[in-house]
Amino acid sequence: MKLSFLEPVTGGPGPWASVHLDTSRDVEDPDRAVALRWRRLRAALRAQGADEATIGALDDVVAADRGIPGRHGQALFAAHGRLGLAAELPDPPAHDTARFGPLADTLPVALAHAPDIPYLAVVLTRTAPPPGPTADTREDGAGQVLVVGEAGRWPMSRIAPGRRLSRRLPVADWPRSAHRVARELADLADDHQAEVVVVCRDAGDTWLSGVLVNRLPIRLQNSLTIVENDASDRIGLSEGHDGTEQTDVSDPGDRSEASEEHDDRRAADDRDDEADDGTGSGHPAGRALAERHVARVLDGCLSKADERHVDVFFTQRARHRHRSEGIAAAVTALQRGQAQAVLLSPPLRLPEHLWTGTRPDQIALTAAEPASFGSGGVREEPAGSALLHAAVRTGADLVVLPPDETPLTDSVGVVLRYRDVTDMTVL
Repeated sequence: MKLSFLEPVTGGPGPWASVHLDTSRDVEDPDRAVALRWRRLRAALRAQGADEATIGALDDVVAADRGIPGRHGQALFAAHGRLGLAAELPDPPAHDTARFGPLADTLPVALAHAPDIPYLAVVLTRTAPPPGPTADTREDGAGQVLVVGEAGRWPMSRIAPGRRLSRRLPVADWPRSAHRVARELADLADDHQAEVVVVCRDAGDTWLSGVLVNRLPIRLQNSLTIVENDASDRIGLSEGHDGTEQTDVSDPGDRSEASEEHDDRRAADDRDDEADDGTGSGHPAGRALAERHVARVLDGCLSKADERHVDVFFTQRARHRHRSEGIAAAVTALQRGQAQAVLLSPPLRLPEHLWTGTRPDQIALTAAEPASFGSGGVREEPAGSALLHAAVRTGADLVVLPPDETPLTDSVGVVLRYRDVTDMTVL
């Protein structure tokens, strides 16, 4: 996973005020609950020496995610009276935290972004249930088909859905029109470099999904998983995710300028949900399309880039375990600018603190090491913050392994960017 999204809070000078706050909306009077939490955290920042201008910058964005339903949180960072980063969290933090110090407390928000898998979710439904097992589904042309596709990056799409398209057409026209819908879905997948496709169909409606899947490019078919909706998951057909009628593509000649304008508005309406139309479809506004199904498919998985890092790590560790695993190996690689990727294996068992200097590569296990490098600003920092800061500043990726799947010494591993000549025969 690339860590460039953390650059706004690792490239600028501190001290940084870092806040991780539960802003869930699934409680009675959520605004009051968030206000009480923030009052405690604000007091904690003042007690640590945070200036009023910096606290004020955070004040302006606390609970700015109130439009997102359900459970979630915020990660907020500010310094010198200016906001550095405001990020939503797909899950609320286990504990609200506020810290004021030289380095931003970025580990929780980095873990929340992992595994950062680009995907495409597609939901297929129709007005009438599919015919019985003895009926010929291809001759049952009653009703309409609704196709909804949404691109996203898991798990952040749970609270920050990506671009969405919606198409509606008569069932009778589905075999003739499905190729156009498949082409649009393929373009959406390509635009977002989707690595996984999740197709949600009505239970038992194999014909509806089969017609679409057979018209998708082979590259998408090979990365596709089909899951079935139950009655509570069915998307309504009356309106689109932005409150407008779905685009009808049954006849290419009937597409109006209004329909094309609807397509252009899709990105601006990403946070509205496909079925937020009073139908009780189970897809609330501001949440990922088919979130429950996508979670079942992607939880515990890694992106393709992270899988490559893991493959290299296992090969590297087989030859040089002492340089590949443990906090000492990770720190040494970061000191030398040789870390291609830092691996973390939850639950984390990091040491409490590491020592840092003024340069990105000045990270150490003891206070004496940065001093030996000639650094005059040696300071003790939380280990997670120090590791992430050094990783971002030296261009390393982060791989968060599935919990308890690959235990590592100190819960840390490192993929080396540069290898010794003796390693070339193996790596």
